[in-house]
Amino acid sequence: MKKCAPFIIACLALLTLPSVVLYGQEPVEEDYYTLSGVVRNKDNRRKLENVSISVSGSNIGTVTNADGVFSLKIKKSFEARELKASHVGFLNSQIPVDGQDTAELTIYMIPAPNLLREVVVYGDPRTIVEEALKKIPENYSVLPNMLTGFYRETVRKGSRYISVAEAVIDIYKTSYTERTPDRDRVQIMRGRRLISQKRSDTLAVKVIGGPNISIYLDVVKNEYTLLDAESLYQYEYKMEEPVALDNRTQYVVSFRPAVITPYALNHGKFYIDYETLTFTRAEFEMDMKDRLKATAAILHKKPLGLRFRPQEVSYLVTYKTVNGKSYLNYIRNEMRFRCDWKRRLFSSGYTVLTEMVVTDHHSDVQEKIAYRDAFKQRQVFYDIANQYWDEDFWKAYNIIEPTESLEHAVNRLKKAVQK
Repeated sequence: MKKCAPFIIACLALLTLPSVVLYGQEPVEEDYYTLSGVVRNKDNRRKLENVSISVSGSNIGTVTNADGVFSLKIKKSFEARELKASHVGFLNSQIPVDGQDTAELTIYMIPAPNLLREVVVYGDPRTIVEEALKKIPENYSVLPNMLTGFYRETVRKGSRYISVAEAVIDIYKTSYTERTPDRDRVQIMRGRRLISQKRSDTLAVKVIGGPNISIYLDVVKNEYTLLDAESLYQYEYKMEEPVALDNRTQYVVSFRPAVITPYALNHGKFYIDYETLTFTRAEFEMDMKDRLKATAAILHKKPLGLRFRPQEVSYLVTYKTVNGKSYLNYIRNEMRFRCDWKRRLFSSGYTVLTEMVVTDHHSDVQEKIAYRDAFKQRQVFYDIANQYWDEDFWKAYNIIEPTESLEHAVNRLKKAVQK
């Protein structure tokens, strides 16, 4: 992405660095209870991925994993009465809770009816995007915020996981009126990693990503990622059929490159609230027509003689409205690429997946994250995360539940490390 500062996700090399004590403190232990379950489409019983799960009357939340599974830890001192599930194309679902541990909850979501007749489209679709940009100071926080998030990055070689890393992070964001990430910072509070010990998995490639995706992929806050008002001419826009999200009608505006630039552009969709003109969701992919531009956008470093061939780079960014203001909720970035050495016959395919979900937030904070404690743009998360993995590692922190396939992969990696 054109002016976005680099933020590095992974060194796929076999690292032998010692564990490093992370910034921050252990969470204050307080009695809490856990609500866990699965979300399904009521019509066909299919499990739903990336559903936003929140506790009504609070800022606590998470998302479902690829298996539709979620888990939330809630302090007993907070009288939670209801869980809410929201997902694009579905009506909200609410279920009561009673302050006790509850497992195997099933939340059914009903697909929303066709909303086409309810929406009156005015002007050019680009006009809607421009008007939504003007509404950012009204629709998003004008105060500094401190977000707590859970971050996970995985790397697969073919279908096999070769590394998994996770962290709980604090994210300091300045007012959305600034639309620049220059003073926003991320602090890693607690982290862990597992890396394959196989020599054949060693590949010293660094690609764009890492915990700072919570800063640089916040497309509403960071105008240089996608929504630079002066660069809207680079795309052509089309109005798609509207959908429901959070029981509200959404404009869906698709976009694709309209000009040739020295850097890679994107194509995708914006979801914009029909009444408030709030950006609620962005789905987009990097244009792969020029592989050299795509490589320049995502590749930070590789060994001499290694050929790097990007295949797909996709993004999902969602926002959640609380008390009339929208906040960053979830980011997902998936990259697929192939690597091979010159004069070798076969190449290997890799998939790098990063996710970050905001699990809590506090408005109008007075203390910033000090520069010395912040995760730096040039750092690699794998270099500083502790190599420690047990069932009670996260304690009272909320996370994205691992999928069954990821749990199996972690068990295999743990056995390999122990050997």
